[in-house]
Amino acid sequence: MMTGFLKMHGLGNDFVVVDERVHRHDLTPARIAALCDRHTGIGCDQFVTLRPACAEGADVFVRFFNADGTESGACGNASRCVADLLARETGRANIGLQTRAGVLRASVVSPGMVTVDMGCPAQGWADVPLAEATDTLHLPIAGDPAAVSMGNPHATFFLSTPDAMDPCVAGPDLEHHPLFPQRANIGFAHVTAPDAMRLRVWERGSGLTRACGSGACAAVVNAVRRGLVERTCTVEMDGGELTITWRESDGHVLMTGPATTSFRGTFNPEDYPR
Repeated sequence: MMTGFLKMHGLGNDFVVVDERVHRHDLTPARIAALCDRHTGIGCDQFVTLRPACAEGADVFVRFFNADGTESGACGNASRCVADLLARETGRANIGLQTRAGVLRASVVSPGMVTVDMGCPAQGWADVPLAEATDTLHLPIAGDPAAVSMGNPHATFFLSTPDAMDPCVAGPDLEHHPLFPQRANIGFAHVTAPDAMRLRVWERGSGLTRACGSGACAAVVNAVRRGLVERTCTVEMDGGELTITWRESDGHVLMTGPATTSFRGTFNPEDYPR
């Protein structure tokens, strides 16, 4: 049976989105990983499925999968894309997204531009999670990163120059560091102004991506915690810019950026290994 999909992206961080609200498809981790392959599949950084919501105030239940088929609790860029899709489908500007990390509120601020409330960052060592009780503002890892969870674990390194660390060299080992029992997304940030930074992210299960929404949120939260930037910050990534605000009033992190639909297509799940 042929399965329809949308190819979407946020700042070049790209996704295959499959609607399962009416019919479930046989999408095993191995099959998702094969579909994510850029040479033999459709190709994407993350795979996203939509199912009926069961949480109050949510319009859809969204699941996020890394390119290796493992599930992720949150994905900021994909959340913006799904919110844009649902807003166009319903004609409403405000959308509720049920995720493994809770219900995220999203709003379309202009055509193709979406704000997602990513909720409150989890700063405790057990909530990131880390393997042992550790000060999350200064991890005992060379380079002195800080850790936080934005629905998935992040560690941010603050660099003196943009190229002080190569994400493709350092990222794989850091993702699997023993301190991160669920692995971690690794951010490499260079603060360029009190309200701006440059960021590259090695995403667990996907590798280096052109942008990472939750990684941008984590980088700003960790930078604010260290007194490096203001609470509203422009984050420049390889694919473009996001505006991140860590709101003081309630502790929520707001992420604003573009959402783009690239094309529609179909695939036959049986053509891919189960």
